[in-house]
Amino acid sequence: MSVFPKISLRLEVENYLKANFLNKEVVSAFGKQEAERKFETLLQNLSHPPSFTTVRVNTHLASVQHVKTLLHDELQKQFNGLSFPVLQHPDLQDVLLIPVIGPRKNIKQQHCEVIVGAQCGNSVLRGAHVYVPGIVSASKFMKGGDTVSVYSDIKGKCKKGAKEFDGTKIFLGNGISELSRKEIFSGLPDLKGIGIRMTEPVYLSPSFDDVLPGYLFLQNLPSAVVTHVLDPQPGERILDLCAAPGGKTTHIAARMRDQGEVIALDKIANKVEKIKQNALLLGLNSIRAFCFDGTKALKLDTDTEGEPPFLPESFDRILLDAPCSGMGQRPNMACTWTLKEVTSYQPLQRKLFTVVGGDTLLREKGDFYYFDILKTEQAVFIVALVTLTKMWKKPMEE
Repeated sequence: MSVFPKISLRLEVENYLKANFLNKEVVSAFGKQEAERKFETLLQNLSHPPSFTTVRVNTHLASVQHVKTLLHDELQKQFNGLSFPVLQHPDLQDVLLIPVIGPRKNIKQQHCEVIVGAQCGNSVLRGAHVYVPGIVSASKFMKGGDTVSVYSDIKGKCKKGAKEFDGTKIFLGNGISELSRKEIFSGLPDLKGIGIRMTEPVYLSPSFDDVLPGYLFLQNLPSAVVTHVLDPQPGERILDLCAAPGGKTTHIAARMRDQGEVIALDKIANKVEKIKQNALLLGLNSIRAFCFDGTKALKLDTDTEGEPPFLPESFDRILLDAPCSGMGQRPNMACTWTLKEVTSYQPLQRKLFTVVGGDTLLREKGDFYYFDILKTEQAVFIVALVTLTKMWKKPMEE
């Protein structure tokens, strides 16, 4: 059920996506009117959260059944006895599903208002509380302990510290203010905790802040699917390119029973630190993370003794989840990117594909897995998982 407007996009971006979506095959199959309806439905759905929250069990430290029981008890405490079923995915045995309840339409809106940025608003729809850095505006006389209504400024028009805002805003639910307006906008640099504790969100979803750390990893379902398709085996050496924040990296290591070696690359230093932190939290010792540009991962001469760049035939499997716009993340109420920004990833994706694919970093009969969204002449956006198996001394074209 749609309760929010469709995702807010620049007109040039929406027109570009629509032109690609309404290609000859789609129009031929459904007719132009139905194809246009499907496109509008897609834009509407993007602004809403998915039907389930998905979490992955760290099977390196505990069994799925044990963690499932612990999570059920945790949710009972979090929602004061409200029954929240914890379901095991029928095909991905280490993935648990928690239904999202909503939209709830009978929530009374309060006079005291808090405006948050679009990204913060997206997080609230997935069960998060409102943290101080995400607050853009608050009513003039807001005090700690007040019941407030929280709204998302999806167009980014509200000025920081404003006392009221009459622009486009989307109601996210009610909460209790942990701080006064004066405290929130005091300018103190270390003020980063919870600003609004959500009590009546439009979409009711568990908060996973510090919930069973080490046992659970919050991960979107498509990302969890990737590692199962990759099918890593104990003792193998695997390369994960563009690996931050480490969800798939740690999943690979867990599926290998932490036996072997997982090399994770990302070219942004603080993201690499996040991979290392996640590996430490999950008790995984087989992961080695490096700050390195994946397009330069191949070295044809001198061995660098286990650090990037690597010699040919260094890995049993390679996973490439190339950088993309992330516009398919849900919920996504607004994207301010220009058309140039949205289309800028294709050259980088091709370069990464060329560098690591084929007869290069893979060992004999090694597998290269490319997980991304491809744009082709026939279809617009196809979720694709391409598997290329290296045949010894044979080029990929054969």
